[in-house]
Amino acid sequence: MTTQTWIITGASRGFGRALAESALAAGDNVVAAVRRPESLFDLEAEYPDRCLVVKFDVRDTTAAAGLVSDTVDHFGRLDVLVNNAGRAVVGAVEEVGDAQLRELMDLHLFGPAALVRAALPGMRERGSGTIVQMSSQGGRQSFPGVAAYSASKFALEGWSESLAGEVARFGIRVMLVEPSRFRTGFNGADVLEFAEPSESYRDVLSAVRADMAGADGTQEGDPARAADIIVSLVHGDDVPLRLPLGSEAVERLTRAYRRDLEGVERWAETARSADFTDAAPSSRPI
Repeated sequence: MTTQTWIITGASRGFGRALAESALAAGDNVVAAVRRPESLFDLEAEYPDRCLVVKFDVRDTTAAAGLVSDTVDHFGRLDVLVNNAGRAVVGAVEEVGDAQLRELMDLHLFGPAALVRAALPGMRERGSGTIVQMSSQGGRQSFPGVAAYSASKFALEGWSESLAGEVARFGIRVMLVEPSRFRTGFNGADVLEFAEPSESYRDVLSAVRADMAGADGTQEGDPARAADIIVSLVHGDDVPLRLPLGSEAVERLTRAYRRDLEGVERWAETARSADFTDAAPSSRPI
């Protein structure tokens, strides 16, 4: 396999750490962009020539260009960008404030967008590159209590789908990874945030809160296996635009797609009746 150079955000644990380990084991170079560099000193020591740990906060969009530039200066190129850093806030729409919602948008949309913009010129010039966006099954469907998280992941998915169509002609690939539950730190007490419960929604969301809080350590998904799948796909010729990961993601997303299709079909005639009767059928280049 051709050696690739990766930037992986949020690599201190979970998917990010597993991806860094898998890519390094495959012989690749990794720039691990984390807020706590000391969390990866062991990996840097194990792979001193191929692992570079950099202090980086995804929410600081002004630092994106510097991270990409430092990567190219150190390893000569950037082949794979993984936007992995993320977390969730659990709470009803009325319970989650503007500051919490904006922070998730910064973390899941604006930060990744800045990194992609910084990475694209070099990838376009070489005619190759892969952008891996770590989304979620919650980026294609939502449920009570996770509106803020899903809103940020839905935004990332829409932004990335447009991106994929724009950069394909330059040999650049985009993959949205949509995991179900994996044994990462995502559900840990020090990561998962709960909005202050209100009387109105306390009972409505009690089961959701308990489920999210109690999932840590019992999730079905294995981050190491997921990482190996992603690394293998990046090194291969066929990269899907969307990759559900885990049995639950496959089952829940299948149900969601069928439900949405049934809704379109049910209301199709009503929807069509909104057009001008003498208008020509829509014709678009894409």
